[in-house]
Amino acid sequence: MAKKPAARTPATAVLADQQVEHTLHPYDVSPDAPNYGALVAQALGIDAARVFKTLIAEVDGGLVVAVVPVTGEVDLKALAAAAGGKRAAMADRAAAERSSGYVRGGISPLGQRKRLPTVVDSSALALDRMFISAGRRGLQVALAPAELIRLTDAVTAAIRT
Repeated sequence: MAKKPAARTPATAVLADQQVEHTLHPYDVSPDAPNYGALVAQALGIDAARVFKTLIAEVDGGLVVAVVPVTGEVDLKALAAAAGGKRAAMADRAAAERSSGYVRGGISPLGQRKRLPTVVDSSALALDRMFISAGRRGLQVALAPAELIRLTDAVTAAIRT
């Protein structure tokens, strides 16, 4: 029996519209599970350093997207500097969901409701393919880091602790 095709999300729509080479990878992990990112990598059978999480922070009063490996946390001081600000703090969950149009556990840096400044951790540059949320819980997308950077107009910086 053929697998049911994954639902189209704003993130996958961007990739299709821009004709970006990518692959979709469904998984089954509870979004409330501790160490969620590591469990996603394990479910997909890939190195956790290739799986990136999308976080939304507030830098000097404005929202900024941070894309970091699930093997670490975002260094808020480094993120603030990379975004041209002085202070950063994690955004309120409701504000992050409202701004992105996605729910926690499914926030993608692509296809967000409001286009925000984006910073991708520089460790992505060493990878041929990275995995990010495809815009819904239970679905990751693999793509070239250069494509993510291009599509989000991201800057890269060492923002992982």
